Amino acid sequence: MQDRAERKLVRAAMKAPYLAPDHEQALAERWHNKHDQQALHEIAIAHMRLVIAMASRFRSFGLPVGDLIQEGHIGLLEAASRFDPGRGVRFSTYATWWIRASMQDYVLRNWSIVRGGTSSAQKALFFNYRRLRAKLQKGMGTAAEIHQEAARVLGVSVADVAVMDARLSGSDVSLNAPVREEGEGSAERMEFIPSEDEPIDEVVGRTIDAERRASWLADAMEVLDNRELQIIRERRLSEEGATLEALGVELGISKERVRQIENRALEKLRLALTRAHPVLSAPMV
Repeated sequence: MQDRAERKLVRAAMKAPYLAPDHEQALAERWHNKHDQQALHEIAIAHMRLVIAMASRFRSFGLPVGDLIQEGHIGLLEAASRFDPGRGVRFSTYATWWIRASMQDYVLRNWSIVRGGTSSAQKALFFNYRRLRAKLQKGMGTAAEIHQEAARVLGVSVADVAVMDARLSGSDVSLNAPVREEGEGSAERMEFIPSEDEPIDEVVGRTIDAERRASWLADAMEVLDNRELQIIRERRLSEEGATLEALGVELGISKERVRQIENRALEKLRLALTRAHPVLSAPMV
């Protein structure tokens, strides 16, 4: 169905009459000044040949020609909406840039699942490197020499050229694709991508150590009286940590007295922990 529609569009475009310069100028003025839709339609139909010819230049990227033609048609309409007939330029000359730009954007979006750069330098590299590489291979030996010369001609870095060379030399491969085609139970490529997460053995070890220390601290805190326990919990074991002044107001004592009780409680904890676990040489709080 799509192929029939594409062929019908091509036949209609080839049958459309060419526009004489005076007639083209009159149509452009009608559209520009009065937004005459019929004038726009005539201009677009008459220049669909240009769109089809331009689409054939992008066949090598392996994308459907029908889609390229549709994208080019969008560029053609954009050119028509922006064309100023007062500048004395033929519409085809002006529209060529918009048609090509629209097709290039489509190719960049759909040629690979990995998006490339969209700057003018990156676009020039993508669309010109393959032809330039074939030319340079005739006179240069190593890939490094080709990359350096291409970078100089296209105005990009050697690293960008090397990356583009790799992209154009290969094809997209699904991460869910098996490493080996034959055999059952073959691992997927995704399984060989190094994880950026912390090694699981370190995570487990740290969790076990934290739980063990928390248990030791809970046992040691049994040596504290109620006031010492309250101060240690609110000063050292809460996320925000109460101030000496706030605790003094709450307990009805001075902040200096709170500090003294805290230091005494910390010393009692240190002694309790080192007695129970001689390997510890520092307070746990």
